[in-house]
Amino acid sequence: MALTSQPAAFAPKDFQTELTNCCDDMAICCLGLFCSPILGCMIASDMNECCLCGSGWPMRSVYRTKYNIPIMMFTSQPAAFAPTDFDSGLMSCCDDMSVCCYGYFCLPCLGCSIASDMNECCCCGLGMTIRSVYRTKYNIQGSMCTDWCVGNFCMSCAACQMKRDIDMRKRNGQF
Repeated sequence: MALTSQPAAFAPKDFQTELTNCCDDMAICCLGLFCSPILGCMIASDMNECCLCGSGWPMRSVYRTKYNIPIMMFTSQPAAFAPTDFDSGLMSCCDDMSVCCYGYFCLPCLGCSIASDMNECCCCGLGMTIRSVYRTKYNIQGSMCTDWCVGNFCMSCAACQMKRDIDMRKRNGQF
């Protein structure tokens, strides 16, 4: 007898918390922010896996498989916006010097401002995740790979670009 699929022990469902709800448990949030290897080791240990497996994509895949969590669940579609690009270029800091100075002198504060604009946790204002969410919501051209590269190699420029775009959309009544 050939087994074509493993029966699920759990009914399909989504994660218990959203990806960006890190402020719901500040202890876990701080552990992940300041000492992610220890958090990864704790997760691996909870799942009876090697501590070196950590909390990366492979562990997430194992977790999804173990608890029968589908890769993507949509409860609502983003509002329809025509495909577009960001309002200003990645290196166009001189378009708005106040945002440029904000990003240069206090990048974490700018990240908090972006997260606040998007009704997200302050810890989520910088990097690939928030950029991908923003691009998806407003149908801005790009990919997660580009978001990762920009978020890792040009974080301050990317944050300034997003803040300029948010401000422009607020002025136009699109935000």
